[in-house]
Amino acid sequence: MAYLLQQLANAIPLAALYATLAFGYSLAFGVTRRADITYGAIFAFSGQILLLFTDIAYNKLWLILPAALTLGALASLLYSMAASVWIGRSVMRPLVRQSSNAVIVAALGVSIVLMETARLASDTRSLWLSPFLNGSITFWSDGNFEVRLTQIQLINTALMCAITVIGAIILKRSAWGRTWRAVTDDPLASELCGVSAGRVFLFAYAAAGIVATLCGILATFYYGTMDFGAGLMFGLKVLMVAAAGGYSDPLKSAAGAAILGLVETLWSAYGSVLWRDPVVFSLLVLVLVLSRRERAAP
Repeated sequence: MAYLLQQLANAIPLAALYATLAFGYSLAFGVTRRADITYGAIFAFSGQILLLFTDIAYNKLWLILPAALTLGALASLLYSMAASVWIGRSVMRPLVRQSSNAVIVAALGVSIVLMETARLASDTRSLWLSPFLNGSITFWSDGNFEVRLTQIQLINTALMCAITVIGAIILKRSAWGRTWRAVTDDPLASELCGVSAGRVFLFAYAAAGIVATLCGILATFYYGTMDFGAGLMFGLKVLMVAAAGGYSDPLKSAAGAAILGLVETLWSAYGSVLWRDPVVFSLLVLVLVLSRRERAAP
């Protein structure tokens, strides 16, 4: 029983990460309606920029670790947001009305550019952060086994939940949220009503980039490193969850992603780790197929 409770506790930080990523991806997916792997690339890029500038600040500028982490986080926000705005304005917006194949090819090219930029900047090194906030907090104990989480896990979970809640409130109660929903429902009709669909597109893509960047920073703080393989894997999972949940409800996509995090953690605890990703992707494909809605012929 205690082991199960520990695994459920371990699932909370991963579920929060998946949910926040899925929420952010749905903001962009709602206006593009195209599968876009650059979201995972931005997530990974932000983590690698954080590592690079933290390493420079700590080992070359001789800053203390909190100052080095702050400088790395600010640089990550700057570079990742610049990349997000550039991708949304110069790549995705011109191609979004073309075939989905054009978007996929362009997204693959952009991902390679970001990956190679980060690799060359770090001189093909694997950078790691010094561990911090690793003190554990015990939630339950039966004398022989303690259910606990670390401070960084709890802080990351709280921050990611806050990002999702704030985003949901903005979508529900702000004028921008109403215009975003109008554009996702019918961009042409919203244009006829005086809404600039192009501006909403750029704002939505930038908002998704902010969420991906913040998640990349927090995930790198926790895991200690980041690479593009992990980033693209996270991106593919939230992409499929968002596609199954639909683009009109980011909270539904976030809830589905949180369930995915729970399933993945429990499989890692009780099943073979080697089969974890194949099983998870098989379940996602099954959910995507079952949730597909075919339009009836007129």
